[in-house]
Amino acid sequence: MTHAQRFISDIQYYSTAAYPCSYLEGRLARSQVAAPSEAVDATKYDVLIQDGFRRSGSFVYRPQCDNCKACLSIRLPISEFKPNRSQKRAWAQHQSLTFKVMKPTFSPEHYDLYKRYQKSRHPGGGMDIDDEAQYTDFLVRSNVRSWLVEFRAPASSDPRAELKMVSIIDQLKDGLSAVYTFYAPEAGQNFGTFNVLWQIQQAKSLGLSYLYLGYWIEGCRKMDYKSCFKPHELMQNGTWQTPHPNIS
Repeated sequence: MTHAQRFISDIQYYSTAAYPCSYLEGRLARSQVAAPSEAVDATKYDVLIQDGFRRSGSFVYRPQCDNCKACLSIRLPISEFKPNRSQKRAWAQHQSLTFKVMKPTFSPEHYDLYKRYQKSRHPGGGMDIDDEAQYTDFLVRSNVRSWLVEFRAPASSDPRAELKMVSIIDQLKDGLSAVYTFYAPEAGQNFGTFNVLWQIQQAKSLGLSYLYLGYWIEGCRKMDYKSCFKPHELMQNGTWQTPHPNIS
């Protein structure tokens, strides 16, 4: 039993049945789930994320796979982060974007952008056919402190600025947690990198210590971008550790 599980006495934990892994081909995954989900409020989630849990909607979980520990929680210490050259270019490239922070809510405009993003970036992955209810369960529903952030291109001849990107972000006691970001699938853009940099700046302005980026798997192309933000920390053997330079 972990420290988080001892601390939160009214939360139960169960293991799911095995299901196909989304990241490592040919493998089966299993998750440990905190229940009941409605009992995991912001204060309890602050503790659980320290123990490697994440959330998807109101579903709070962490990997608990048979004979596999490839998924590692990753976070960035804000005060130590230094952007590399390509990250500086991405920041400069999208400086003209305007942003608006609001409570998570369903919007047909957001949902249309989400469907475009999934069809372009993750075709056949299952999320490209999410209906409105699935989208709402995944990104709008939350029992913790969450923001929805719109990023728009400056208006020109059109009085309404074009929606380019949407982020769902959780605010924790010690940091921000990047839940999910989707954006316009345009050639030559660096929206994803810009968005992580924007979240780092927001965490810094709020006096927070970390940006939590979810899980990272060594050698997984979908997750490579996370380890490009340095220095970072990985949760290994139950503690946050700075990896050896040759690892990531």
